[in-house]
Amino acid sequence: MNPSFRTWRQRALQLAATLLPLWAVAQTPQTVKTTETTRATLPVEAFFKEPQFADATLSPDGQKVAFKLRVKDSRAKLVVMDLATQTPTVVASFQHESVGLFAWVNNQRLVFNLAAWLKPAGQRDINAGLFAVDANGERYRQLAETIGSRVKNGDETKLLPQWTQLLRTSTRQTGDDIWVTVTEAYDKKFGADYNRVRKLNTVNGRWEDVDAPQHTTHWVFDAQDELRAATESRDGQLKMWLREPGQPWKTAATMDALARTLYPTHMDAQGQLYVISDQGQNTVGLYTWNFETNNPSDKPVLHSQSFDLYPRPVVRDGQVQGWRYTVDAPVTQWFHPPAQALQDAIDKALPHTVNVLSTGVSSASPHVLVHTFSDRTPGTTLVFNRDTQKFIRLGDTRPELRGQAMASMDFVHYSARDGLSIPSWLSLPAGSTKKNLPLLVYAHGGPWMRGQSWGWHADVQFLASRGYAVLQPEFRGSAGFGRIHFIAGWKQWGQAMQNDLADGAKWAIAQGIADPQRICIMGASYGGYAALMGLVNDPALFRCGINWVGVTDPQLLYSVNWSDTTDQAKTYGLPRLMGDSVKDADMLRTYSPLHQAARIKSPLLMAYGGKDERVPLVHGEKMRDALRAHNPQVEWVDYPDEGHGLVDLKAQSDFWQRVEKFLNKNLKQQP
Repeated sequence: MNPSFRTWRQRALQLAATLLPLWAVAQTPQTVKTTETTRATLPVEAFFKEPQFADATLSPDGQKVAFKLRVKDSRAKLVVMDLATQTPTVVASFQHESVGLFAWVNNQRLVFNLAAWLKPAGQRDINAGLFAVDANGERYRQLAETIGSRVKNGDETKLLPQWTQLLRTSTRQTGDDIWVTVTEAYDKKFGADYNRVRKLNTVNGRWEDVDAPQHTTHWVFDAQDELRAATESRDGQLKMWLREPGQPWKTAATMDALARTLYPTHMDAQGQLYVISDQGQNTVGLYTWNFETNNPSDKPVLHSQSFDLYPRPVVRDGQVQGWRYTVDAPVTQWFHPPAQALQDAIDKALPHTVNVLSTGVSSASPHVLVHTFSDRTPGTTLVFNRDTQKFIRLGDTRPELRGQAMASMDFVHYSARDGLSIPSWLSLPAGSTKKNLPLLVYAHGGPWMRGQSWGWHADVQFLASRGYAVLQPEFRGSAGFGRIHFIAGWKQWGQAMQNDLADGAKWAIAQGIADPQRICIMGASYGGYAALMGLVNDPALFRCGINWVGVTDPQLLYSVNWSDTTDQAKTYGLPRLMGDSVKDADMLRTYSPLHQAARIKSPLLMAYGGKDERVPLVHGEKMRDALRAHNPQVEWVDYPDEGHGLVDLKAQSDFWQRVEKFLNKNLKQQP
């Protein structure tokens, strides 16, 4: 397949008229605030379609900005705008594919891939590939294969294999080289852990191997672009590798992957290595590495008693100026006083949003990119000129929602029945009385991951727009809130983890938020399992349930062969986290929705993907058949081309419309 790639001049002429009004008039901060208004019900597509504007990124010198743009229902194009002239140029556009991830290679060149993941699994006739193009649309080159592609770049240089991904650009961003990883093999035992690191020239497509341990999956370079640290996770062990330039790799640490956290995250211009570690603490933080003791430092650089921190450095002119991480919401902690002063000034001008600032990595330009968002606004990107002290609106993520009333989202805690404090997210419909509302207890997937952070979320906003309060508990076993909270969920599927969800609903009743007769439990993947078990354990509390792509029997995670669950996960992860398929067989059966199907008598909506490799369709089919014998209130839909989650807009729209009708029927009105 050879994607249609038109000349940049044709694309620029097509889009210039559409783009220019977005930034034609400079605006002060006061004129770009979002104003909430009472609105008619928005269609489901308004919440779930691809963003119109996304991922704006300054060039290293701060003179240009690149972003993705969709016009009407087109595929996302890669656009570059010169900030001095405010002239847009479309540099990459494909007839049937959206541009995916991209990065600046240097001031004049970009690298990108295709958003193949936006297609349903059954329709994915192309993979992400890898491409490069100049900021004026010239010197376009394909660097890695896409499925079935036959591309001629005008020379004999072979394309890299299709499983090639961008790893990083140069710290200095002055040459044409990037670093990529190439997955050489995928097997059922280990998954995709046979990786090579290569240095790739984006102009001529030539590459060379970089010396790296073969099975590593995380890599850190120094300021001279030498690979210095890497992490390997195999056989239940976590291993960190280090090396001096030109020297062999050495193992710096080996530990139980579920008992400790340690991996490198950045090496600065002075050769100081920063690592993410728990260091015997309940929560994970940022530490420096002591090369003499071969251990993290005792004193953290960044640490929180309440949240696990995974900071990313903000680097300019080779120096770390600050770190970005998420607590309840994303934050930037600056160590550079001028950057902090600028942050303070912009936060004062835009007080109702999280404001993420970025400049070029070596920029003398006055331009600062400001990405603003909140729980009620999906996101706007502004350009702030430090010389003129003016803002220019570059683009809105979802311009059709601008000015529309949206739900608020608050971070709350409640006590579970055993006293454990459960962090949770409570979203309330705009303009509601905030009392005696129909409530959706929405369980996240994973389950050993963090569910949410403060911001605008399409699914929650859609549900709230229909009048529902939404409670999203970070039940025990969720990551991100410390080791005690994480371990408390081990082997607690259907038990204490499930109680946390029920206790959240009871808390909302006690607060007067939820109508005790109108509560539904819902979720996907593990959340779908939790929805089913909610109807098993607490039928008097939950009036109905919604499960999509949910696990229906934990034992099926071990026994179904057509699954992407690796043998490593089945041997070292699932037995400790969920339960051993042999030793804990009785427990897994007791807390299996499939084996408890006779107890589910409430209305239930189930949806599954025909190409799901994480929770294969058989999970849903077995559950559907077990329920049909005694529960006439089960609604079933499968999407033959979808995988583990819905990506096609038609499928998403169909599903969420079904959710709306199901809730209108079973929850909207008093019983």
